[in-house]
Amino acid sequence: MAAYFFGGWFTLQEAISKIKNAEFEIDFLMLVAAAGAAYIGSWEEGALLLFLFALGHAMEKYAMSKAKKSIEALGNLSPKTALVKKGNSIEEVSIDDLQIHDIIVVKPNSKIAADGVIIKGSSSIDQSSITGESMPVDKTAIEDDIALDDFATLNKENIVFTGTINGNNALEVKVLKLSKDSTIARLVTMVSEAEDQKSPTQLMTKRFEKVFVPVIILFVIALCFAYLILDETSRDSIYRAISVLVAASPCALAISTPSAVLSGIARAARGGVLIKGGRPLEDLGSLTTIAFDKTGTLTEGKPSLTKAIPFEGLDKNTFLKMVADVEHLSAHPLAKAIVKGLKEQYNITPQNKASNIRAIQGKGITADYEGAKITIGNQRLMKDKRISIPDAINTQMNNLLASGQTAMLVAQDDKIIGMLSVMDVPRPAAKSTLSKLKAIGIEKMIMLTGDHQNVGNAIAAQIGLTEAKGDLLPEDKLQVIKNLKEQYGKIAMVGDGVNDAPAMANSTVGIAMGAAGSDVALETADVALMSDKIENLPFVIGLSRKSKAIIKQNLWISLGIVALLIPSTLFGWASIGGAVAIHEGSTLIVVVNALRLLGYKKDA
Repeated sequence: MAAYFFGGWFTLQEAISKIKNAEFEIDFLMLVAAAGAAYIGSWEEGALLLFLFALGHAMEKYAMSKAKKSIEALGNLSPKTALVKKGNSIEEVSIDDLQIHDIIVVKPNSKIAADGVIIKGSSSIDQSSITGESMPVDKTAIEDDIALDDFATLNKENIVFTGTINGNNALEVKVLKLSKDSTIARLVTMVSEAEDQKSPTQLMTKRFEKVFVPVIILFVIALCFAYLILDETSRDSIYRAISVLVAASPCALAISTPSAVLSGIARAARGGVLIKGGRPLEDLGSLTTIAFDKTGTLTEGKPSLTKAIPFEGLDKNTFLKMVADVEHLSAHPLAKAIVKGLKEQYNITPQNKASNIRAIQGKGITADYEGAKITIGNQRLMKDKRISIPDAINTQMNNLLASGQTAMLVAQDDKIIGMLSVMDVPRPAAKSTLSKLKAIGIEKMIMLTGDHQNVGNAIAAQIGLTEAKGDLLPEDKLQVIKNLKEQYGKIAMVGDGVNDAPAMANSTVGIAMGAAGSDVALETADVALMSDKIENLPFVIGLSRKSKAIIKQNLWISLGIVALLIPSTLFGWASIGGAVAIHEGSTLIVVVNALRLLGYKKDA
């Protein structure tokens, strides 16, 4: 009796809670089997059944807690206190007492206590806990400390996150988010909520159990009266019925998918990726088509100087200095890109020798430089200024335009003396990332962009995309996604989670890049890459594929054991104790198999 009480008490409580909801699941079956064993006088086997079942549950929960601890560990990253600067003094306060716009002091090699913007100092920050980046990231103070209310719009170089680790230099940080609203707090909450988001396989398993359990109960009841038609005692019939009841209990089946989903989500979170539940986890593992936004996803998101070509023997250094001086006076984004490119690529800095700049909308600029009139712009501007363009130069410029670059001619007085071109260049990791995606089974990779089709084609050719679709408005992207879904069944859309929100929402899986600090991206996407590194994409898709494979393995193991045990107990080849031992063993096997996902390597 003592064994029955201690072994069955918690099982009884769980069974009662399920029965109240009209659910007859595993715990109910075990109690019925134990009661039946007691009824026919097999107290020892009934006690063994409850003991092994309780032991199996305990070991199962212990193993599952390892996956949960990976999630809970995220919540322990935040420090408990912060050093707040008040006038000339510094006070230590609880992070729960921090207010927006408080100034906190972050000592070297200590954890950062709030999401905010650096207003003094520079350092290297280990933010692997948020973004999964293996190397520290250089951060510096913001230059303009005026409009700091929208955390998501600030430059990544200037912002810091709660729980990340400061490097060797002290920092002063202005708090922009309260503790409960910090990126790490939202990440922990969303990962925890993702546990409850059922995957397609989980839903299918639940539907199966709802039919399977009542059928087994009816079958077992019928077996109790087998002695009426078979040459055996009523005790033998009931014993066989109880054995079949134990054998048919889908313990391993019930835990096989949730354990894999939980482990997959926990591993992704440790790698700087938020997966919102089992559905996107499984869907990512089965799709073969991905659509990408171009700007900021596959490319740097800003123009870069690609060519600076002087003509007719003009000294290149002289030409570059002149261009730097003229463009330095312009506030146009292309001018800024040219000046930045000249400094980085040629170590050319403006000498402030140009004057009288005049911008011509949509065409270019003119300025005075050392007694000459300098004109920099497109072919239309040269035509307006009556500057002749030689055929060879015209052809060269058209070739640059056809390759997706923005090309500009440079004229001195009435003569063309050089050419410039800028382009939103691919991310350094884009080509290798797409190669890895192809290697793990992604067959179609399509870029969607609002830029000219020539630009799309040029980028696609450089990085190895399957296809590029240009000249698309946001509503056009949405229609393209719908068409691709009809054509390929499932499709993922990778974007920034803001401009691409409609297309992402209508894709099978919406993936947002650079979601750290962006509430919109976190809310919009099914999967959020916390850093803006596209190279994390093969990791999360590879993890999803591994998760899907393990889910399939677990289903085969759990259903295979049931299929083996039912005939074994039905024909008397296995006892109640043997059936329970095999059953609980299979449950532990599927849980341990799922926990392998926690050790999944990024380069696997």
